Amino acid sequence: MPRGRYSLHDPHDHTLLAEEHFHCAPGPSGWRYVSQLTSPAGDHVGSVDLALDELGRPIRLELHAASWQVRGAALDGVTWVRTDPAGTQATEGNVSAHAFTGTSPAFLVATARLLRLTPSSSATRVRLVAFTDPVLAPRTVDQSWALVEREAHATDNAPLIVDEYQVTALDTGERHTVYISGDVVLAAPGIELEHLESPPSESM
Repeated sequence: MPRGRYSLHDPHDHTLLAEEHFHCAPGPSGWRYVSQLTSPAGDHVGSVDLALDELGRPIRLELHAASWQVRGAALDGVTWVRTDPAGTQATEGNVSAHAFTGTSPAFLVATARLLRLTPSSSATRVRLVAFTDPVLAPRTVDQSWALVEREAHATDNAPLIVDEYQVTALDTGERHTVYISGDVVLAAPGIELEHLESPPSESM
């Protein structure tokens, strides 16, 4: 069960936004990721609980940020309920999309597991609902994912398989590179893996 800590930065000016303390593990029905977020001052600012089925589809998502809450799942596309800090209003949303995304590294691993790309695969288009900080506002985004390279790195134990993905935002054409090993993001824009207590689980 990988357990560790990511630091989350503004991808433009590299300001530290939060630290995400996580653990994740494959299970009998898929994969689950749980994390707590703290501010640079050490205050609790949010949490992520994401469970995928064996095909990589989100069967349960629960996000908390700035007293806002989102609960969602893959249902007729993706469906979610967003609740305000006072808990008096809840708005439901539904979009014909494949999965969810957001600032947490969990969503990069989840998209990779959903697409199951190989180095010989062509770039694949995916529609996602992004929940943006700090109020978890939903926004539909279209991305293109391509697995550029799969490389084995020698370690003291088994080789570490690292996948290099090229992710393109189809509305702006902006491209960035994401490095994933199993179910751990090694590097991505705005994401740094600061600490890892045990090796990543195998990706599929």
